[in-house]
Amino acid sequence: MNELKQQFGKQFEPALIEEMNRVGTFMELDEGKDLIRPGQYIKSMPLLLSGSIKILRPDDDGEELLLYHLEKGDTCAMTLTYGLETTKSEIHAVTETPVKLLMIPLGKGEEWAGKYKSWRTFVFSSYHERMMEMLESIDNIAFNNMDERLQKFLESKIEVLHSKHIYMTHKEIAADLHTSRVVVSRLLKKMENDGKIKLHRSFIEVQ
Repeated sequence: MNELKQQFGKQFEPALIEEMNRVGTFMELDEGKDLIRPGQYIKSMPLLLSGSIKILRPDDDGEELLLYHLEKGDTCAMTLTYGLETTKSEIHAVTETPVKLLMIPLGKGEEWAGKYKSWRTFVFSSYHERMMEMLESIDNIAFNNMDERLQKFLESKIEVLHSKHIYMTHKEIAADLHTSRVVVSRLLKKMENDGKIKLHRSFIEVQ
């Protein structure tokens, strides 16, 4: 309850905060845990209290493309659409850091949209923000070279993790960017030679 008030006390009505605390399920997950898998029926929407979650889109070959990140105070409004249409998820949500979150039943999310103006505004704003982030991802793929995409990827990681130390393997980065490990390793080495990063055994240090 205290975490909800601290995060959303100025944004949501007290009555809504109380309902969220009553019907929501608090969860704590370690890094690298699946929250939503492709093919699942979505029954609740996540409200992130701390940490970071990445949202990926798989293709027919099982490869995944990073769409956007969820951070503290965010929700994945797409889950509400899936629930209302009773369709299976086409996204993969996985924790990028240890997270704390509140899982809201989709039925309540729909009810609150008509009952609380603050919740309705929050959901519409979330739709808009996620759409803008997906459009940026599409622009990166369509218009940017891989070196530019990698640069933007690292900049995004710094913002999400609040650290210039990025603990990811070259293979993990390649998976998020939908390219090969060899390409990522080559571009990272070039960035190191240009003085933009420093490669360590277990992490990348952005200068």
